[in-house]
Amino acid sequence: MASPCADRRRVRPRDAASLLLYRESRTRGVELLMGRRHRDLRFMPGMLVFPGGRVDRADYRAPVAAALRGDTVAQLGFSARPSLAKALGVCAARELEEETGLRLGGKAPDLSGLAYLTRAITPATFPIRFHARFLLAPAEMAQGEMRGSGELEELRFFTPDEFANAPHARITAMIVEEFLRWRRDPARPLIRITGKDSRHPERLRQRP
Repeated sequence: MASPCADRRRVRPRDAASLLLYRESRTRGVELLMGRRHRDLRFMPGMLVFPGGRVDRADYRAPVAAALRGDTVAQLGFSARPSLAKALGVCAARELEEETGLRLGGKAPDLSGLAYLTRAITPATFPIRFHARFLLAPAEMAQGEMRGSGELEELRFFTPDEFANAPHARITAMIVEEFLRWRRDPARPLIRITGKDSRHPERLRQRP
């Protein structure tokens, strides 16, 4: 009989996308839209996170007002075929609207302003696993009135210092750190985060 640990190692990570919506303020500097996950949720309860979630089948078929840029598709291509890259963009826009009330574009999402930041894979021993891609968009791309959802509470723009003083997971802190690196140098070498929150250079080839 397989051990419980062996069963956990066989859990496949689910494709997921998160969106870092950012803005600049003269008085507060850079800010990121985040919310606190409800304490009754199984995954990361009570932690400050970015809007996001797993890819749905409908995300592959959903119409878009404008497609992802070529450079964003190419960078997602380190771990996703073009069809999944499009679904990840749709997923990020859909989760933003579901969790915050904000939309990228109109009825169909405008993905043309999304940039790629990095990706992270939950450790193999975890019972709930995600292969999350983190995308970026300036706050001026979003339309609508911001409202919370039953999943995210205390929804607002946080400065990096405010985030650091709130409950959060180490992986989220690493994503914030990577965002700050991106602000300093958008052309920096890409990395992926795997295992026990370890940074690795991204492989310079696409998945077969």
